[in-house]
Amino acid sequence: MTGTRPNTPRIRVLIADDQPLVRRGLSLILSPDPSFEVVGEAEDGAQAVALARRLRPDVVVMDIRMPVLDGVGATGELAATVPGCRVLALSTFDMDEYVVGALRAGACGFLPKDSSPEDLSAAIRTVHAGEAVVAPRLLTRLISTYVRAPHGASQPLPTDLGELTPREVEVWRLMATGLDNAEIAHDLHISVSTVKNYITSIFGKLDVRDRAQAVIAAYESGLVTARAATGNPRGDGNTA
Repeated sequence: MTGTRPNTPRIRVLIADDQPLVRRGLSLILSPDPSFEVVGEAEDGAQAVALARRLRPDVVVMDIRMPVLDGVGATGELAATVPGCRVLALSTFDMDEYVVGALRAGACGFLPKDSSPEDLSAAIRTVHAGEAVVAPRLLTRLISTYVRAPHGASQPLPTDLGELTPREVEVWRLMATGLDNAEIAHDLHISVSTVKNYITSIFGKLDVRDRAQAVIAAYESGLVTARAATGNPRGDGNTA
């Protein structure tokens, strides 16, 4: 459903991509939908930051690889200076080292550029609602490939693990291995609402704002390892 209820504010979207055809295509996809308002287009990261500071969009659809200032740098600038603006990162490649950099910098999700218009619209709504839009197993593959890259600097623990209860550590570990809330609830024999409560507490103690950053923190803290994540954590043959 693409309509909005009467008097429902539209989601203000800024599009940032160095290719004019891509910017125009994204605008043509979103503009007919009454739930979106495309407020501007930027051709590089620096322009995206400047426009976002002036236009105050709700969501920036941000290409990762751009001149002047790439999407990672622009995302970091927006997180620091326009905290109410949420970033949906785009990449031509599923396995792009810049994606994890963008998530670390504060992006709320990642979408391949070959995604469908429906997926793009749904992702913008999800990000605007405050949720991470990266599919858990896609995120796991990205992190397992890039978080512990040979030349990457070692990251400090995001928090004292002693602040987390044993149950919270277990929920965090399962989240990082690619399980969604329903799967975590099934494995731990608890309700989905209880899982959500644990995750809210985990976010607060780790000082992260969404699932994507929590999963990255799990890898960087050593709670889970890249090798464990390259296969299917449940062993049921489903790696999708």
